[in-house]
Amino acid sequence: MNVAAGGIASASDTARWPRVIAHADMDAFYASVEQLDNPALRGLPVIVGGASARGVVTSASYEARKFGVRSAMPGAQARKLCPDGIFVPGRMSRYVEISREIRRIFESFSPVVEPLSLDEAFIDLTGTDRLLGPAHRVAIALRRRVREDTGLVVSVGVAPTKMAAKILSDMSKPDGLLLLGPEHLTDFLWPLPVERLWGVGRVTLERMHQHDIITIGDLARRDVGELRGFFGSMGPHLHGLANGHDSRTVIGDWQRKSYGEENTFERDHALDSLQLRRVLIAHGDAIARRLRADSVRARTVMLKLKLARPLGGGRYPLVTRSFSLEQPTDDGPEITRVATFLLSRVTAKERVRLAGVQVHNIERVDENQLGLFEGAPARDTKSERLNRALDSVMKKFGDEAITRGLARAERAAPSRRIK
Repeated sequence: MNVAAGGIASASDTARWPRVIAHADMDAFYASVEQLDNPALRGLPVIVGGASARGVVTSASYEARKFGVRSAMPGAQARKLCPDGIFVPGRMSRYVEISREIRRIFESFSPVVEPLSLDEAFIDLTGTDRLLGPAHRVAIALRRRVREDTGLVVSVGVAPTKMAAKILSDMSKPDGLLLLGPEHLTDFLWPLPVERLWGVGRVTLERMHQHDIITIGDLARRDVGELRGFFGSMGPHLHGLANGHDSRTVIGDWQRKSYGEENTFERDHALDSLQLRRVLIAHGDAIARRLRADSVRARTVMLKLKLARPLGGGRYPLVTRSFSLEQPTDDGPEITRVATFLLSRVTAKERVRLAGVQVHNIERVDENQLGLFEGAPARDTKSERLNRALDSVMKKFGDEAITRGLARAERAAPSRRIK
């Protein structure tokens, strides 16, 4: 439906749009996958993650959301709100598997798809009306195809800008579709809370409220020079978004910029503890499997630690260290070795409440590329053959079928973010 006008956009309507952008967002993705694979969970309040005292909710079914449970909420709070909630640890490999299937469905409707995370993506439908019909019919067909092929539900927003499409998909949840034409863009945006805009986080929102900017319309009607004085270069940018000016296009050749795993411990650990080393091993192996599954390698490894010293307001000191390799890698032991080396460079003597590993500087794997120098690593090494064998076993029997001896550790909670 057309949010502002209350009607369905015709083929001629969308054909005249400068751009037609859809934002597709899976409904309660991780929790829905758990209910799909375990029929006994259907209709029950399922909460992914958050089981430990310091755990955080990654996803909650709509049955759990009725009690106020939301993503990123502390698990202890979720348990108070929903005492009968069923907590499950999450299975990242399964979510990735279904995400790839969903991505293929999206790409069957348009070659230009830009994922934001495992469960959402922008889809450029500009010009597809000539082949597939008007945008609302394409969106209906896409939603039907996702349901038929995966058993899951996706909500979709269609608009001439990225920001409006994303807002619409959020407003259409659960299991909905909203479409907005360019002539109604500002009428739709202006009554909304200003925090709906990309770039308006907690700190910026507080400052906006100090200047009596409550809605997007309040921001749109302010003087640009005044906003620059309040918010610097961000002021004119947000003013443009508030007035419906969003020139960002869907990036079809999108590639992840980083991969990471992290978890918060139920009990704080010393820097030299065996438990912390086990976690680094588990994180290194998990990241490496994801790199190999996407046929990419990483050149930079970063260690992230959150120290167990409260700063107030739920904040803790954050320590990061990074190191770049001469050759990119997709090998778990190598990532772990670098992470362990970086750990040895941390001089703080305090205990740790969170540990994470990230890799950056991602490069695609070209199996036909020969090394330029004599010292370049040969293809099909012993470690590469071992990794292929391990990947094959885990694909068939699950992530816990085989692990390295010290990798028996609390795993990172599934992350919704892909950078």
